[in-house]
Amino acid sequence: MYVRVRAFHPMTVFTAIVFGLFGAVLLWGGLQLLHVGGSAYYLVAGLLTLLSALLLLCRSRLGVYVFSLLLIGTTAWAVWEVRLDWWQLLTRLDLWFGLGLWLLLPWSRRGLSPGRFTNTARGTGGGVLFLSLLLMGAVGAAGALQPNPDLRGDLQMADVAGPEGDRAMRPDGDWTDYGGSPYGQRYSPLSQVNADNVHRLEVAWKIQTGDRPGPDDPTETTDENTPIKIGDTVYICTPHSRVIAVDAATGTQRWAFDPHLQSPVGFKHWEHMTCRGVSYHDDAKYAATTPAPASTSAPAAASTAWVPTATASAVCPRRIFLPTADARLIALDADTGKPCADFGNQGTVDLRANIGPFTPGGYYSTSPPAVTRNLVIISGHVTDNESTNEPSGVIRAFDVHDGHLVWNWDPGKPDDTAPIAPGETYTRNSPNVWSVFSVDENLGMVYLPMGNQTPDQFAGTRTPTSEKYGAGVVALDVATGKVRWNYQFTHHDLWDMDIGGQPTLIDLKTSDGMKPALVASTKQGSIYVLDRRDGTPIVPIHEVPRPQGAVPGDHTSPTQPMSDLNFAPADLREKDMWGTTPLDQLWCRVRFRSLRYEGMFTPPSEQGSLVYPGNFGVFDWGGVSVDPTRQLLLLNPSYMAFQSRLIPKEQLAKMEVSEPKSETQGIKQAKGIPYGIELSPFLSPLGIPCQAPPWGYVAGVDLGTGRTMWKHKNGTIVDSAPLPIPMPLGVPSLGGMLTTAGGVTFLSGTLDDYIRGYDVRTGEKLWEARLPAGGQATPMSYSDASGRQYILVVAGGHGSLGTKQGDWVIAYALPK
Repeated sequence: MYVRVRAFHPMTVFTAIVFGLFGAVLLWGGLQLLHVGGSAYYLVAGLLTLLSALLLLCRSRLGVYVFSLLLIGTTAWAVWEVRLDWWQLLTRLDLWFGLGLWLLLPWSRRGLSPGRFTNTARGTGGGVLFLSLLLMGAVGAAGALQPNPDLRGDLQMADVAGPEGDRAMRPDGDWTDYGGSPYGQRYSPLSQVNADNVHRLEVAWKIQTGDRPGPDDPTETTDENTPIKIGDTVYICTPHSRVIAVDAATGTQRWAFDPHLQSPVGFKHWEHMTCRGVSYHDDAKYAATTPAPASTSAPAAASTAWVPTATASAVCPRRIFLPTADARLIALDADTGKPCADFGNQGTVDLRANIGPFTPGGYYSTSPPAVTRNLVIISGHVTDNESTNEPSGVIRAFDVHDGHLVWNWDPGKPDDTAPIAPGETYTRNSPNVWSVFSVDENLGMVYLPMGNQTPDQFAGTRTPTSEKYGAGVVALDVATGKVRWNYQFTHHDLWDMDIGGQPTLIDLKTSDGMKPALVASTKQGSIYVLDRRDGTPIVPIHEVPRPQGAVPGDHTSPTQPMSDLNFAPADLREKDMWGTTPLDQLWCRVRFRSLRYEGMFTPPSEQGSLVYPGNFGVFDWGGVSVDPTRQLLLLNPSYMAFQSRLIPKEQLAKMEVSEPKSETQGIKQAKGIPYGIELSPFLSPLGIPCQAPPWGYVAGVDLGTGRTMWKHKNGTIVDSAPLPIPMPLGVPSLGGMLTTAGGVTFLSGTLDDYIRGYDVRTGEKLWEARLPAGGQATPMSYSDASGRQYILVVAGGHGSLGTKQGDWVIAYALPK
C-alpha cells in the first residue's frame, strides 16, 4: 500500500503517539501475561492499538476503523468476563472509552482526509467510532442499572426466652468490659436509641486525649481502644498506655494517669503500639454474693474459683487494670487514678519476669486482661516472624488484690500450672494470645483465642505442644489454669490464621434446648459455634482437603476444618483482577498468574504465594456481635488478598533489606529458619487492591437457623482514593460491631472515616456521621444517671492502614 505522506496536523500526531505508547505497553504486558498462562486479550488489544496508531501516522482513516473494531471487541470481551457487573466493567472500559471520545473529536483526526469540518467526521470514520462508543456506553449504563447484588432479607426480631447469662452481674447502663461484659457479646440492652430515631443522633460531647502519634513512634501506631464505663465514669486507654477518666455525661476529665513508657531504643523500631482497653474490678460486686451455682447445663461441681482468696482491699476497692506497652500490669484506683500500693510492687507487676530476653516492644499486652472474682488473667503479644527465640506465650493469673502469681499456663508445658520458680524461664516461643479472653464464671472457665508459635509462614521448627494448641480456642479452668478442652481451627498454620477475635459467649437455643455456646470468628472466614462446656461443635465442622506442597523442611496439613456457618470467599480467578484502568489491571493479572495460587490455604513458597483471605482476615480482633435476646449474629467480614514469599537465607544475604514498615508489610529476617519472610497486601502499583470489590460488608445471621439473612457491601473509598469521590465499593473494616436492644447495630472500623448505624432487621443504613480521624475501634454504648443513652467511639486512626490519625473520643446521643 502506498501512502503519500503530507504535512501532519499536530493533534493527529499527538493522538498517534499516545495510542502508540499505550499499545506498546499493552503489547509488552500482554506477552508477559500470555507467557504465564493468562488471557490473550491484552496482546491482541496492544497489537490493534499499535496498528491504529501507525495508520493514523500514515494519515489513513483505517486507523479509526481499526480502533472502532477494538472498542467493539473490548466491550464484548468485558461482558463475556464479568457480565454486567458495573464496577468490573468500569475498569475494563473506562480508559478505552476516554481514548475513543478523544479520537471522536474532529481535531484529533484532522488531516486524515480533506474536507470541511462538517464532513470531517463522516470522511474519517467518525460515524463508526460513534456507534462503537454508543455500544460501549450502553453496556456500561446497563451495568449501572443492574439490581444491587447484595443479599436482602429480614432477621426475626422476636425475643427468645432463656437464661440471663452474665447480665445479672452488671447494670444495663454500664459497659464493664472490653466486649461489654465477660461474655464478649458487644451488646447493650439499652433501647432508647432505636431504628426509628437513630437518624437524630448528634454529638453529645467530644474530647481530645492529647495522645497523638509522634515522629519516634512505629508506623503501626493504632488507636483500637474500646473504653469501659462504670457508674458515672468512662475510662479510656490511649496508644501510649495512658488512662483518662472522664465524666460519662459531659466528657469532663476527672483524672489521668501516664505510665511514662520506657524503651532503651525508643519506640520507632517497635512492630506496633496500641492499647485496646483496660479492665475493672469491684470488690462490692462480689461482696453480697455467694459462690454461684453451676448452670443447669454445667458440670456438677462449680469451679473453686468462686472461693475468695483474699478479703476486700482497703486501699483500692474499685480498681482499673492497665496493661502497658513496656510490659507492666498496673492497678489504679478507679476513683483517683493513683496506683494501688497493695498490688505487686507499689501498684505494678512486672510482666517481664521469667520471660527471658526480647527486643524492645517485642513482648507486651496489647489487649486488656480478664478479671474474675479473685484473679486478673493476662497474656502478651509476641513480635511476628522476627526469630524462633521469642518470649513465651504464657498465660498468667495474678491475685486481683495483692498481685501474687496464682497460676501460669505455658503452652510449652501445658500440664504444669503451678507458679514458676524464681530464676526459671517459661518455654521460649510457645503459642501466645494477643487478643481478648472471655470468661464464664458459672462454668469456671476462661476462653483463650490462640495465636501461633512464630514464625507464621514456616512451621518446620514447631514443637508438638505448639502444634496442638495453636490457632484455636483453649478453655482453662479459672481456678487452676488447667486445660479443660481445646479445639483447633487451623492445622499447622502457615498463613497467620490465628484467632484474632474475642470468643463470644451466648446461651443458644437449639433443637436440643438451650446450650451454653461459644462463637469464634476466624481470619479464614469460618464462624465456629461450640458447646463451651466441652468444646463439641454445635454447628457442624468438616475437614476439607487443601492444597499441598510446602517448602523443604516443612509440611502442609492435608485438610483444614470448615464450619457450616462461614463467610469464606470464593477462590480468586484471573478475571477477578481489578484496577483503575486496563493497565494496572493487566499488571495485577500478570502478578496473579505469576504467584502460586491453588485456592485458600495455598502453602507459602519461594515463588511467592497468594494468600486469600489475607492475614488481616475475614474477621480479626473486632470479633462479632450478638443479640442474645433475639439470637442474632451481626458481623463485618472483609476480603483482602495478601502475597507472601519465602526467601532462602543465602539469597537474603545478598539483598538490601530495610526495616519492615509494619507486621504486614516488608521482609522479616525470621532468625532460626532457612528463610526470610516477605509479606505485603496484593495491590497494584497505584496502591489499589488487585482483586475486585466489594472488599467489605456488614451482615446479619439468624443463629437459630444458621442462615445469613442479609449482607450488604459497606463503606466508600472517599478517604483512600486519589480523588475524594465517595464511591460505595464496600471497603475493609478493622474493628467490631456494637448491637443494641433498640434494633440498631453500629460500626466505625471502615477505611473511610465514618461511624454508621444499621437496622438490625434488614441491614439498611439508618445513620452515619463523619469522624475527624479513622475509627478503627469498636464502639460501645452506655447510659448516664438520667437514663440518656450514648454511643461512644474512639477515632484515632491506624498507622499501617493509612487512615487519618488523631486522638478523638466522641459520644453521640439523641437531642435532649
